[in-house]
Amino acid sequence: MPTKKKIEEWGVEYFRRHKTDDPQESVPGRDFLSSIPPKIRARFVTLLDAIADGPPMSFGGGYWEAMHDAMAGFYEVRVDSKDTHYRLFCLVERDGAKVGLVGPSVVVVDGRTKPFRTVLSANDYAEVKKLGDEYLARSPRSVLT
Repeated sequence: MPTKKKIEEWGVEYFRRHKTDDPQESVPGRDFLSSIPPKIRARFVTLLDAIADGPPMSFGGGYWEAMHDAMAGFYEVRVDSKDTHYRLFCLVERDGAKVGLVGPSVVVVDGRTKPFRTVLSANDYAEVKKLGDEYLARSPRSVLT
C-alpha cells in the first residue's frame, strides 16, 4: 500500500526592517494589522493560518492570489468589508531554513487598504515592492522574532 507523502509544516513570519534601513526596525505588516478593525485583523490571522496549513501553493478561494507583472513573486491575502478592500502582501520562502527561517514560511511584508472597487496606485505597489526587495536582500532574513 503506498504511503502518503509527508506535508511539510509551514510557518507565518513578519518582515522586520533592518536597523540600517530603519532605526526603529518597524514591522510594516504587523503595523498594518494593528491599524485595522479587530474583526478584519482576526480574519487575516485566520486566513494566514489556513494558508500556511494549506500549504500555500494549494490554497485558493480568492483570498490568496499570486500577483503578476511588477509584483510577480508576491502573493496577496484579500479581505473585504462593505466599503473597503484590505490587502496583505506576502512572499513565500519554500526553503526558509536556508535563509535563517525556521522552515518554509509565508512572510508578511506589508498591507494596504483601498476604497471598494478601486485599485492601488503604482506608487503603493512600488513601496511594497521596495520593502520586499529589502527583505530579500539579506540572509539571514530579517523577521520579527
